[in-house]
Amino acid sequence: MTVKHLKDISSPADLKPLSIPELDALAQEIRTFIIENVSHTGGHLASSLGTVELTLAMHYVFDTPRDKILWDVGHQGYAHKIITGRRDAFPSLRQYGGLSSFINPNESPYDVFVSGHTGNAIPAASGICETLSRAGCPNRVLAVIGDGSLSNGLTFEGLNFAGMRRQKLIVVLNDNTMFISRRVGAIADYLSRIMTSKRVRDVTGGIKATIKRVPRWGDTIYRLVKLFESNLKGAVTEGLLFEEMGFRYVGPIDGHNLSHLVEAFRNISDMDEPILLHVITQKGRGYTPAVKDPELFHGVGRFDLENGDSQKSSADTTYSDVFGKTLVHLAKRDPRIVAISAAMTTGTGLKKFCHKFPERYFDVGIAEGHAVTMAAGMALYGLRPVVAIYSTFLQRAYDSLIHDVALQNAPVIFAVDRAGLVGPDGPTHHGTFDMASMRSIPNMTIMVPRDQLMLQKMLEYGLTLHRPVAIRYPREKVVEAPIKGVRLKLGRSEVLRRGTRAVVFCAGPLCYTVLDAVTELEGVAVVDLVYAKPIDAKTVREHVLACSGNFAVVEDGCVNGGVGSAILEVLQDTGIPLKFKLMGIPDKFVEHGSQADLRKILGLDVKGIFKAVKELL
Repeated sequence: MTVKHLKDISSPADLKPLSIPELDALAQEIRTFIIENVSHTGGHLASSLGTVELTLAMHYVFDTPRDKILWDVGHQGYAHKIITGRRDAFPSLRQYGGLSSFINPNESPYDVFVSGHTGNAIPAASGICETLSRAGCPNRVLAVIGDGSLSNGLTFEGLNFAGMRRQKLIVVLNDNTMFISRRVGAIADYLSRIMTSKRVRDVTGGIKATIKRVPRWGDTIYRLVKLFESNLKGAVTEGLLFEEMGFRYVGPIDGHNLSHLVEAFRNISDMDEPILLHVITQKGRGYTPAVKDPELFHGVGRFDLENGDSQKSSADTTYSDVFGKTLVHLAKRDPRIVAISAAMTTGTGLKKFCHKFPERYFDVGIAEGHAVTMAAGMALYGLRPVVAIYSTFLQRAYDSLIHDVALQNAPVIFAVDRAGLVGPDGPTHHGTFDMASMRSIPNMTIMVPRDQLMLQKMLEYGLTLHRPVAIRYPREKVVEAPIKGVRLKLGRSEVLRRGTRAVVFCAGPLCYTVLDAVTELEGVAVVDLVYAKPIDAKTVREHVLACSGNFAVVEDGCVNGGVGSAILEVLQDTGIPLKFKLMGIPDKFVEHGSQADLRKILGLDVKGIFKAVKELL
């Protein structure tokens, strides 16, 4: 890679002396730098490749970090990281102790607000606008949102408030044509830039003021002109909705033309009103494999730089794969089964279901609350909805889970994917709170499969229960030699190893880690809880009493309120001294890193579990 400009960029201030042609050359260098590095580390490639010019234009025109740029999803932020002093650290992306894959205020003062999930940028930016206004600070606030953000209710709540308050907020809508209109061209681009120029704004303002001064009929004429103007905009642009919410709509603009972007940002930088700038970009731009398959390269592991082939073996079956295949099998037998996803068709393993039963598949976009409440409506009136959703995203629908599903005992199945530690995506994506949060909800049943065979059994069994059921499983490949196990019964655990010196209770694939850890420890029993709720109180009490009160609990969720807490609740009146270890995620947010590294640090690997159990004996 030939580097001419990038080596001299250590902060946005270094962009200011560059000409537009030099910025264009820098954009290509950054794009190549991102591709080469992500091929080694993995990451969110396609989105970041699409926002290189947009990122440069914003930092070129505005005075960051005094002016604030908020990113609705950190997927778009790699160029931002590189030009804000993190270029040399970029090869450490997603590694333990290295750069986060998302926007992280702990990394840099240029990272204004944490960004892992979509929807929070406009509400947060609105709060910052209000604070700056009260302090008399003239600096601008920009919120960059993706077109997928427009399916998220929080985005519209923020737009509504910012428009109502007439805040000096600039919303940049990065439209990569994955969700909304593809209409863009030279005329639309030209008109958008012209209509934001100060000269045209002054002329337009003067005409409107003159019309309003016409005796008796001025206000009426002005309202008619505004109505005609709005209808015209609605006919030729996507801007009417935003105009009605109080924003001046600008666009669409070619998001890869730096000259046009810089001109537009300069024109709107001194506008004293809410602005929405609509920018059209190409996801994966500059790397042919990512352009051809932006969904695959949205979040990708290590890949071959020459052809884009993944370094992951195609033979590595994951729990998501098993879930998707099993659901297709069950849906062939039961026409009531429908599947729901929140913009994660491939990630949750539902692609085959979508192709096989397109009329029974519903992708609601990035609207998790809607997915859950819609599922409740389906379940209460005869369908059997299965909502496949990542653990970290299910948090966003917690109220719907309680109020709309559990309160009405609606028989919805939640396939809680990416449960536990997810590795390089870090604290915004670890699925460590689901067991603790759902365990407190009445009517909920929580199943925790230790392997792929249990996942298949649980999905089939869960569909026979007339109550809400959550089945939570990790982001990893399946077990090579699964234990056949016994037939499922509601709230019944399974004894995997017997002993009388101590007992280890575990849930999920960590059961196999526990079995490996205690191989050389005589007299240690191992019990797979199978359920996080209801807990098998009878088996728990019997084994703890048989082991003179010595026990350990191993889980991949948070210790506070998790299954360990559930077991202590069961044992509160045993009347014997208890000696125990609760092992899981401590009361903190776990950083990013490989699963192996994180489990070692947390003591959830074979050595850590062996040491903890040995201390009980």
